[in-house]
Amino acid sequence: MNIESLMWLIPAFPLAAFFLIILFTNRSNFISHTLALLGAGLSWLASMYIFIQAVRAGDLAKLPFGSSLAWLPTGSTTLKIGVQVDPLTAITLFFVAWTVLMIFIYSVPYHNYGAPKGEEDRPGLPPQGATVRERTHGKKSGAGRSLHVVPSVEPLYARFFALISLFAFAMFTLVLSDNLLILYVGWEIMGFCSYMLIGFWYGKPSARDAMVKAFMTTRLGDVFMLLGVVALYSVTGSMNYSAIFQHTQALAASSGILGLSWAGLIAILLFIGVIGKSAQFPLHVWLPDAMEGPTPVSAMIHAATMVSAGIYLGLRFFPLATMGWAPGQAQTIPMTTMAIIGTFTALFSATMALAQNDIKRVLAYSTISQLGFMVAALGVGAYVAAAFHLVTHAFFKALLFLSSGSVIHGVEHGVLHTGDHDVDAQNMFNMGGLRTKMPVTFWTFLIGGLSLAGFPLITSGFWSKDNILADAFNGGHYVVFGVLAVTAFLTAFYTMRQITLTFLGEARTRSAEHASENSWVMLFPLVVLAVFAVSLGWVGIPADFPVLGGLVPNWFGTYVGTMVSGVELPAGHSPTPLLTSLVVSLGGLYLGWRVYRDVRVGQPDPVQKAIPSVYKLLKNKYYIDEFYNLAFVRPAKWFAETVSYKWIDRGLIDGFLHFIARGAWVVGTVLRVGFDVPVVNGTGDAVSAGTRGLGGIMRRWQIGRIQQYMILTILAVVVVGGIYYAFVFFVP
Repeated sequence: MNIESLMWLIPAFPLAAFFLIILFTNRSNFISHTLALLGAGLSWLASMYIFIQAVRAGDLAKLPFGSSLAWLPTGSTTLKIGVQVDPLTAITLFFVAWTVLMIFIYSVPYHNYGAPKGEEDRPGLPPQGATVRERTHGKKSGAGRSLHVVPSVEPLYARFFALISLFAFAMFTLVLSDNLLILYVGWEIMGFCSYMLIGFWYGKPSARDAMVKAFMTTRLGDVFMLLGVVALYSVTGSMNYSAIFQHTQALAASSGILGLSWAGLIAILLFIGVIGKSAQFPLHVWLPDAMEGPTPVSAMIHAATMVSAGIYLGLRFFPLATMGWAPGQAQTIPMTTMAIIGTFTALFSATMALAQNDIKRVLAYSTISQLGFMVAALGVGAYVAAAFHLVTHAFFKALLFLSSGSVIHGVEHGVLHTGDHDVDAQNMFNMGGLRTKMPVTFWTFLIGGLSLAGFPLITSGFWSKDNILADAFNGGHYVVFGVLAVTAFLTAFYTMRQITLTFLGEARTRSAEHASENSWVMLFPLVVLAVFAVSLGWVGIPADFPVLGGLVPNWFGTYVGTMVSGVELPAGHSPTPLLTSLVVSLGGLYLGWRVYRDVRVGQPDPVQKAIPSVYKLLKNKYYIDEFYNLAFVRPAKWFAETVSYKWIDRGLIDGFLHFIARGAWVVGTVLRVGFDVPVVNGTGDAVSAGTRGLGGIMRRWQIGRIQQYMILTILAVVVVGGIYYAFVFFVP
């Protein structure tokens, strides 16, 4: 099978799994997850083969692998859909295939496959556990049976694997598409999947609210993105990537809107879509609440698919945002917009992560912040650095989310063992001491956390984040550099806070004391992702990096840099960003450990104790949700209930219909009284009365005596004969 045919099959495998599970196998958990794993595995296998071929190919940026089909006739031309693999597609396909497969494998034990059904479990709610009897052997009393609670299987097990298969299909479709239209289709299918999976436990009001919030917030960005898609097609007459960028003259023309060229306007419209999908300010509010879904969903959204799709779109249409720009020149308006929003979002979200106690919410705000790094990198023209951080972040953030799920799973085991269901298994202040209880989870989480914090030299996060800081500094964007450096310090601080509260010290609850390590089926994906979180950075070491530069070829920079030939940032590695990276990473990690190393049971957060008013502000997320609720949600509800429903629907529309109905009733009454009753009914009644009267008269003649009938007949003959005789003989 050739590469072009194989490219079409990559998204087809998980799509086939989705339909087979939904239509045929949803009653069998084993067959359902087997089909999902088979679909993800085949997609992984095909992706790795294509990735290897893409790496071996020469000048793939100009001559990508591709295949297209005629889809819809559009006048004299035909709209085609197709697939293509260039360097950006190849590296994205690499991390998507790996993270998706690991998440699928992890999901089997996470949802307690093989466990008994819980007596109180209900579809749409998290499993509550099952009571089982176990044989015990006592020395005095002899053999007996004891009751205890164990984890129970997810009631909607097959449904979950069907939905994540559809999610994987959407992301593979988006990545492999050679045109903006099919990318948008995959984009919207992912929006639907996120809605279904964030609200997977729809029996919880918080999950229902989160799914609606995510759907509506991202749709706001998608509306502007759709406007950008339409504008791009109107200007260039094509949606194919290679064809679009050939219309430089048309794109450089003025749009007549805010002094922007068509390229600038379209880039901003598409970037608003990125803001929604990648949860940048001010549309960041949906992502922390997305933690209501199961942990594998969090990993899918934050690492493998959803938010990565936004950055991928920004990378794909980077030439639009930078059209007319060259390194050393003033940034274009779209670039400036990206730099401002990305930089602000990175710092803004990092501060909120400082005050979160939910282990997954800390990672959620961390995701928003790291995505801000990538957007800011695009804003300063650091295309390769943004792409590199996208790849490394996908691996170490998937690792962190899956490791946090392992922690939660272990603590929930302790909750079931102790029966203390009031303990929140996701609150880090209910943990502590898990390093010895869950050693594999601890080491994998530590590797992911150090990579997030940018621990020097040995983690991939250091190399990708250092590249962004270096490019910002060398490009003269000192404000961006300074803000991102502060953000990196805060990232290291809250990461070490998370590690210390969760794994170090003593257990702060009985549930944490009885936590246990998970099965190797769940731990295997963590180990695989941990390997990438450490090793992946070595493929992107800048050639001019002190000592290490040149020892290992900068394969990533060379390979992905071919996508933007002509707008590369000047080479050079100043010691300032390097020293800054070292100081903020090591300093933040040390300070985080120092502040939280002695937290005991019942003690408040040390930061809360030191700066209570600031901590409260951060804890409440700057009251952004409350502001949105006051400024947008409540007015929208009032408008819907009062204006739309009461005034327009019931008052205007229903009133008009009721007026028509009353008018019809009046007209009907007039017609009934003036025409129907006297004319129609009167005529009918008269005819029926006359018929009845005639019948009464005729009835008198019908007496049943033959003699009288004969007499009448004779009389009739005589009368008729007399009349005839008179006419014949007497009438002249």
